[in-house]
Amino acid sequence: MRLLSLTTLLAALALNARAELKLPAIIGDNMVLQQKQTNPLWGWDAPGTEVTVKFGDQTKTAKAGADGKWTVKLDPVPASDKPATLSIKGSSAKEIKNVLVGEVWICSGQSNMQWSVSSSWDSDLEIASAKFPNIRLITVPNVGTQEPQKDFKGEWKECSPATVGGFSAVGFFYGRVLHKMLDVPVGLINNAWGGSACEAWVNRGELEKDPRFKLLMENTKKNEATLNSPAAKAKYDADLAAWTKLAEAAKKEGKPFNTRAPAPPTAWLNGNARPANIYNGALLPTIGYGIKGAIWYQGETNAGRAYEYASLFPFMIQNWRNEWKQGDFPFYWVQLADFMAEKTDASQAVMSAWAELRESQTKTQNAIKNGGQAVIIDLGEANDIHPKNKRDVAERLARWALVKDYGMKLPYRSPEFKAAKFEGNKATVTLDTFGSSLRTIDVGEVKGFMVCGEDKKWAWAEAKITGKDTVVVTAKDVANPVAVRYAWADNPVCNLYSAEALPVTPFRSDDFEMITKPKP
Repeated sequence: MRLLSLTTLLAALALNARAELKLPAIIGDNMVLQQKQTNPLWGWDAPGTEVTVKFGDQTKTAKAGADGKWTVKLDPVPASDKPATLSIKGSSAKEIKNVLVGEVWICSGQSNMQWSVSSSWDSDLEIASAKFPNIRLITVPNVGTQEPQKDFKGEWKECSPATVGGFSAVGFFYGRVLHKMLDVPVGLINNAWGGSACEAWVNRGELEKDPRFKLLMENTKKNEATLNSPAAKAKYDADLAAWTKLAEAAKKEGKPFNTRAPAPPTAWLNGNARPANIYNGALLPTIGYGIKGAIWYQGETNAGRAYEYASLFPFMIQNWRNEWKQGDFPFYWVQLADFMAEKTDASQAVMSAWAELRESQTKTQNAIKNGGQAVIIDLGEANDIHPKNKRDVAERLARWALVKDYGMKLPYRSPEFKAAKFEGNKATVTLDTFGSSLRTIDVGEVKGFMVCGEDKKWAWAEAKITGKDTVVVTAKDVANPVAVRYAWADNPVCNLYSAEALPVTPFRSDDFEMITKPKP
């Protein structure tokens, strides 16, 4: 019995000797706390350890639970660009230095959000002039997993020519606008992952409970079963051996060899498309940190399932809000840019999954609160899915925040379809211009409209602005139009804008069945 007691005592002493206060990467030197709201802070220590957190004149205490995690909540404080120290004491002590208070935004999505400042237009000037020590940057690594992660490897850095080049261009330009307009510190959390699918950003348990995503999750489970099978590994080994043989032969003969190596089964299992992978690996470690809101640039990967995206995208936003426990925080996104070849045949151009994805993004504005989209149908590049002009993208996003969240009076929302009236050979389209008026850019002729009759054969149309918010549309080959669409193509030729040069949102008046709707 005495031996058992001694063993227990020694084990306890060893545990206490190893006990150490640990903090997640999101809580560290150079961080920005969100102003004017409660800010949760957390970490880990030996179970039962009392932890004290001091910031300014605040002192908060908490006790580490059975899993070692503790959490305190700092009271709201106003913005401050005066560097402060946050002290935390548990079984050991830590000081978090150079802490500012201001506006904190999450920057998420796929490659167009991940796209760096150094790869954007005017990168030499943008990097050289990025001397903004009160803008703070942190990037979450791309980790795909089904196992919930507590932390990530990263650190907050002051924005400077030395640190900004690899950061999200849309995120940086967005934060810079807010910093200059509001004159407060700005913290930017970049967790974007190129090529990622929307479902990878959502809690899997929530997806599985919703019948709208039954097909998505059934296909997911089939993929998992297939890719985890011995047959999949054997096939990969055989394919890799064959590829290696070809590569070596080409090298020996001095011939070019550009064939990609086969992807291992783990590529999808640990990648950016499997439901919940990014949620667990990159988003979860930041959930709970005090933020103002999120900006999002994604959709290319989901374009083939645009019909589903109309439900999936708002579902993802609500999932984030539910788990962050900050209410309906602002969420602004970028609508897909123009991309791919311009099609001269209206009947071919109209068959566009990208146009349908844009519509699903537009619909999301009515499906959630405190959301909005930046329309960039004029900023894309036909031959590059990654348009280099990220500054204008970010500034259109920033208009939403400046107006809706910071009370400024600015034009911020692209004109949107309101109604269409069909009489004889013409369609009269009314747009909601949100207090503005319509104009064309580049040429006086309005471009981008198409109409169809009962036969659903589409034809390019002529259009004329007849009022500050109305356009009359006709087509010589359609005697009695029943539907009208605008900018409905992968890469539409269109030139209708608000007076302040915000492009009209692509739209359709009809409810014809979508080409991306799953077939029975």
